[in-house]
Amino acid sequence: MHSIVSLISGRGSNFEAIYKAAKAKSWDVRFTGLIANQPEAKGLEFAKSVGIPIAVIDHRDYPSREAFDEALMQQIDAFGADLVVLAGFMRILTPGFIEHYEGRMMNIHPSLLPRFPGLHTHERALGAGDRVHGATVHFVSAGVDEGPIICQSEVPVLPTDTPSDLAARVLKTEHQIYPLAVEWFINGRLHLAGNRVSVDPPELQYIPFP
Repeated sequence: MHSIVSLISGRGSNFEAIYKAAKAKSWDVRFTGLIANQPEAKGLEFAKSVGIPIAVIDHRDYPSREAFDEALMQQIDAFGADLVVLAGFMRILTPGFIEHYEGRMMNIHPSLLPRFPGLHTHERALGAGDRVHGATVHFVSAGVDEGPIICQSEVPVLPTDTPSDLAARVLKTEHQIYPLAVEWFINGRLHLAGNRVSVDPPELQYIPFP
């Protein structure tokens, strides 16, 4: 049985989507812990409501990024994690932390990477006049939003879209592809070779909008 620890900074809606998918499909998995770096993160309440152990490790309590990441690593390892899931965790992680969880830490990003790494992806997509936007699940590497891509899903950009409209549409597809990527992982279907990820047996990893 695989164990999952999730890291959040806010509402953790992707974590909730993964948890609900696991229960609906009876995955062979345990959610051993959820950690927030913000004491007011709303996702903590959901975790408590379903009996998942929680911890708050506030980055503001630590003198350096390295000290915070060391405390975070100790708590993750105390919970026990075969897979670390970043679900709206708004911290840039240190190389040592990333190396410790290499090949077993995932993130989701609200764009079709490598387009629009970093913040404000929806505003940037609209500003660029893009007609297609989307989300990407990837393994975490030392480069921000540069890790090996597991899967992606498109959404259309409509002429009347505001950044909020587009964000809501992307979030909906995030809630579909992140559970899919996690399920592939726990079923042993993901194969990482260099910066490429394949699924065995093969399955569509880039999902266009209809």
